[in-house]
Parts: sequence; C-alpha cells; structure tokens
Amino acid sequence: MGAWFVPIGSVLDTNGYQAIKPLAFATSAVAAFISPLIFGALADRSLGPVRVLRILGIATACAMSLAAYAIGKSASPIVVLALIQLYSLCSSPTWGIASSIVLGRLLNPQREFGPVRSLGSLGWMVGCWTISLLGADTSIRALYAAGCIWLLVVALTFWLKSPAPIRDKQRLTISQRLGWDALVLLRNPGHRAVFLTTALFAIPLAAYYPFSPTHLRALGLQRTAAWMTFGQVTEVIAMFALAALMGRLRLKRTICIGLAFGVFRFGLCAFDTRASLLAGITLHGFSFTLVFITAQLYLDSRIDPAWRARAQALFAVMTGGVGNLLGYLGTGAWFTWSARAGADRWSLFWAGLSAFVLAILIHFAITQRRDLLRPSA
Repeated sequence: MGAWFVPIGSVLDTNGYQAIKPLAFATSAVAAFISPLIFGALADRSLGPVRVLRILGIATACAMSLAAYAIGKSASPIVVLALIQLYSLCSSPTWGIASSIVLGRLLNPQREFGPVRSLGSLGWMVGCWTISLLGADTSIRALYAAGCIWLLVVALTFWLKSPAPIRDKQRLTISQRLGWDALVLLRNPGHRAVFLTTALFAIPLAAYYPFSPTHLRALGLQRTAAWMTFGQVTEVIAMFALAALMGRLRLKRTICIGLAFGVFRFGLCAFDTRASLLAGITLHGFSFTLVFITAQLYLDSRIDPAWRARAQALFAVMTGGVGNLLGYLGTGAWFTWSARAGADRWSLFWAGLSAFVLAILIHFAITQRRDLLRPSA
C-alpha cells in the first residue's frame, strides 16, 4: 500500500496526468462505497475472510500492473483513471478484511492489536524506502513493485487457517448479500458517533498523500516517499503505546487525544518551513493511530463477532468512502482556492484543515461528554 499511495501522485504529475490526480485519489473513495460491504458480507457468510483476501490480492496485483502499463504507454487519461478505479475496487475491502482476520485471532484485542498492527506501519515504511532507494519516487516502477508485493501477500494467505464462515440458516436477501444490513449498526448512538467522527476526520486527512509530497518538493526536499515515512515512525510508537493507554483511558478519550494531535500537526504544517512540515508529518502517526485504530478497537469490543467483518467494512465505507471522497475532492478545491493567496498558499491551506479538525474535536467532546467524564474504571 505504501509503494502505491505515496508515489502515485508524483507518478501522475511526472507523466502528464496532473489534471486527473484528485480524481485518481477519489477512486478509492468511490470504491469504498461499493466493494467493502459486499466482500465483508462474503467473508462473514460465505467464503471466509482468508479466501476473500486471497482472491482480492490477485485482482489488486493485476489491476496495479495494468494501471502502470497504461501510464507508461501514455494512454488516454480516461483509460488510466478507469484502471486506477479498477485497482481501487479490488483493494478497498482488503484492509477491513485483514483487520477482521487479525482481530478474530487475538485473545485480548485492546492490548494486542496495537503491536500487531504496527507491522502494517513498518511494512508501509519498507515500501516507501524501497521506492526511494530505487529512485522510483516518480516512476511507474513503483507501481509494478507494489503489484509484486501484493503477490507475496497472496502467497502468505496459504499459511493462514481459514475458519468456516458463520452461515445464516435463513435465505439471504439481496440487501444481506450486498452487505447493506451492516447499516443497522448506525442506529446505536455510540456507534454512530464513532463512525461519524472518523468519517469527518478522514476529510482533512485525505490531503496528506496528495499534497504533503508536493509541499516537500516545493521546499526543496527530494525522495519524498522516504521523508513521508516519518509519520509511520510515530505510528509504530503509538501502536505500542495503545496497550498502555487502553488500560488507563476510555476509548473515546483516546479518540479525543488523537483529534488534538490532528489539530496540532496541521497547524505545524501551516508554518511552511522544512522543519515544521517534517514535524507535522511526524505527528501524523499519533493522530492517525489514536483516532482510527482506537475506533476499530471500539467496534470490535462493542459488536457481535458474527458481524466483525461487516462492522470493519462499514468503517471502511464511512472513512474510505464518505470521508475520503469528500476529502480528496474537497481538499483539492480548497487547495485551488488557497492558491489565490500566492506565496502563502501553503499556510492558508494547512491552517484551514487544522481549524476543521478543531471543530470535529469540539463537536465530539460536546456530544460525548457523558462518556468522556465517566471514570475509566
């Protein structure tokens, strides 16, 4: 994932596809509305999560390679965008399904999930470092490398036990087969607050991958994929810290801390210096982990295990679908508007995102004040 998401914006810029860059990132959001719920339902009810991940891994590797080939051959922007959309449809469900596989094998998810999940951050870093060491930060070689790594994921699934899915005795409706029945989880006020908050937080966070590398290059820093891994370093630290935090703080308090880090990290980026931008990128790991990973743990601890894959799929829809779609298109429009300010466009751009996260934090703290004020014990 790191070998795709971090360099893809630079690859499109270098090969003359700047105009479709916001749309290319938005394809993941469009896909998140369609495929996670469908494949989450398949994982829960029919094939099992391991087999579904194996199938999607093969499809993702093929779609990545086709997109890279099209870019290398200077294909029409519509063709390139369509192939990136195909990739997004295949890859979008994989993170939620992988999370459900891990959570289903842990005896104490709140203490164990953070350290296990940190391996995902380390993998992301290795992917970014590999791309920069190859000098492929702006090359389609990065996308081919990502496709090869996905084939390794597929190979590893053959070493995972695939538990039998929990089959419904009744005949499934169309809604259940498409995974739409997961929407009933939004009826619970506590669940709804977490889903809504993470979806809103995904909006400013969507600016991280399209615009941080561009800002780094504007400040004279090359090998942007490697610089971006500063955020994964703090991600790993935060993952290990989660085990200690879970024993002392309520889950919703931890989400509030993560939102506060989000306000601070975007504020640092607004100073528009090398040091402040790198500091903001570094704090990304704390804000991402304490909001999104804590939200996943909240859902796992509050929802029936038979709904585990569907709950994680709905989480992917709300964050990767609703949040990212509004985020990629909205932050793209905000950047264009901010550019009217001339040389100070980066300061205005990041400051606006910091203010948006502050509003999310205030709203969450006010609406969830009863849970936040309740003793942790």
